[in-house]
Amino acid sequence: MRFLLAPVGSAGDVYPFLGLGVALQQRGHQVTLMTSGYFRDAADRADLPFVDCLPAQEFLASIAHPDLWHPLRGFRHVFRRCIAPHLQRHYELTLQHSDANTVLVSSCLGMGIRVAQETHARRLVTIHLQPAVLWSKFASPQLPNMPSSRWTPTWLKQALFTWGCKQFVDGVALPDLNHFRSQFGLTPIKSLMHWWNSPDAVIGFFPEWYAPPQPDWPVHVQLAVFPRWTDNESLGISTELHEFLQNGSPPILFTPGSAMAFGRRFFEVSAAACVRLNRRGLLVTQFPQQIPHNLPPTIQHVDYAPFGLLLDRVAAIVHHGGIGTTSQALAAGIPQLIMPMSHDQPDNAARLRRLGVGDSIQPRRFTSRRVAAKLARLLNDPHVALACQQTAHKMHLDTPFDIICQQLETTASAWKIE
Repeated sequence: MRFLLAPVGSAGDVYPFLGLGVALQQRGHQVTLMTSGYFRDAADRADLPFVDCLPAQEFLASIAHPDLWHPLRGFRHVFRRCIAPHLQRHYELTLQHSDANTVLVSSCLGMGIRVAQETHARRLVTIHLQPAVLWSKFASPQLPNMPSSRWTPTWLKQALFTWGCKQFVDGVALPDLNHFRSQFGLTPIKSLMHWWNSPDAVIGFFPEWYAPPQPDWPVHVQLAVFPRWTDNESLGISTELHEFLQNGSPPILFTPGSAMAFGRRFFEVSAAACVRLNRRGLLVTQFPQQIPHNLPPTIQHVDYAPFGLLLDRVAAIVHHGGIGTTSQALAAGIPQLIMPMSHDQPDNAARLRRLGVGDSIQPRRFTSRRVAAKLARLLNDPHVALACQQTAHKMHLDTPFDIICQQLETTASAWKIE
């Protein structure tokens, strides 16, 4: 079988597709990865044929803007910088690198790919890495700046969701998207969150115990497991980091995400919280200008470390709540403290609280005193430790990419694609 994998987003969005591509190749399939040129080196390391659909400099420019992390302007920024200007290019490259016997696999943000499916009858599997993009009026996802709890009436949640979509999703995307689609004689769409689900197949890359299926989800949604894959894992942990980990108690890991270029306050507070707790700390970011000067020897900064190897050696993790980091920490069985900013992060934080494996703190309340207090509870509560162990056990029962590949192969076989 031939697969064209086309993720849109940062490392947390792209790496699962990289891992999937490697697994599909190992099973004898032909695979091409189409994403931003920023990830070309990672694709080369994975020996995946690569198509650049977004120049690396434009990707870097998009993450260098604070609106990327704004709770209300985040989607607007992603759409206007990374999607709308490149719809034509994504569309043309999809048709250039696929035919009727190619299985297209993309995320909900792969809108040029979705239009190519409509105009040329291609087969498309939509991959949802996070449950937050599947709305339900029953077990509603926790969306940015939207109140949602067990006590919020269903009618109010639906009303708020409808209003929020109109203002911050459909109102942002549909004018440009419908204009693009009109060039091919396609009728206007009215709901982006409905349209971005391929009518052919939708697979959620998360398990039922993390997000139980809801009666008002699209009927053809299948759930899989978390696709845990880390770039550069074969290189191992650096000698310097290994020595730091060896020479003391397990540190607390702090990271605001691979695409966060505005995390100076996050790291300042994190370092101060470690001092309050008298705990060792590890600060991870590829933007060293965010790191406070004159860190004590008990706190170290590294640009990068493969989480698949690192998280088993830390005591807890404080992060932004991206689904990739969240799932890696679940597999490691460590407590998580989330500072959610935008996108799916508030929803992941809420799910961790319900599982009993973590807690969250809003950015405006992210102070060293509050962070230290929440970490002290998470690190010392036996119920949290037990919940982390139980969740990690569930994760290690999975063989992630075997399960996902089997689902894709079964789906493609049903379409008579060989």
